[in-house]
Amino acid sequence: MTASAEPAKAIVLLSGGLDSTTVLAAARQEGYACYCLSFDYGQRQRLELERARQAARAFGAAGHLVLRLELNRLAGSALLGHQPVPKDRPDLAEIPSTYVPARNTVFLSLALAWAETLGAADIFIGANAIDYSGYPDCRPAFLAAFEAMANLGTRAGVEGGRPFRLHAPLLAMTKAEIIRLAIRLGVDLAATHSCYDPDPAGRACGACDACRLRQKGFAEAGVADPTVYQPP
Repeated sequence: MTASAEPAKAIVLLSGGLDSTTVLAAARQEGYACYCLSFDYGQRQRLELERARQAARAFGAAGHLVLRLELNRLAGSALLGHQPVPKDRPDLAEIPSTYVPARNTVFLSLALAWAETLGAADIFIGANAIDYSGYPDCRPAFLAAFEAMANLGTRAGVEGGRPFRLHAPLLAMTKAEIIRLAIRLGVDLAATHSCYDPDPAGRACGACDACRLRQKGFAEAGVADPTVYQPP
């Protein structure tokens, strides 16, 4: 992109968490006009939607759309309130009950539809395959397969002359590396939300997978954790 050219458009999946907010900041630094897409899908941690709105405003998103999906009517998941959120799991490599069936497939498909409508060829996602909960739809093989599908199953992919590109810049980074990158990009870490089971005041539980990975990242990065946790 040259200084005189109009910025390329990109769709950014934005949950309001540390990873997706960092990806938004990175895409903006690269010069993209970012159209953020968030989802109200029945998740118990709906606080993240307000954090997503704040992040979209803070980084000058060209647009921000929040879609309502009733995934809780289709899928059983601890994130959808069907069972308790697991705490202090001994093995974070096992796929946990917070897995929402086909969530990233659904989210990316809707991002692809918006990208095709806007004439955008780039989609950003904050997927990570290092410090994560073992979700299968965060793996490199899944993301590569989705990108291939996007270019096979859309009019823009077949006739547009510009292939869709799925960007996952945090895929091979540790949480500590993501935190350091977020600081360099000017992300307000205190304004991001990660917890799967916050209390009514919005305080993080400190024991779910997301909280434990976040705590580990701050500790390894040598950065003070600004998260407000529930009292023990």
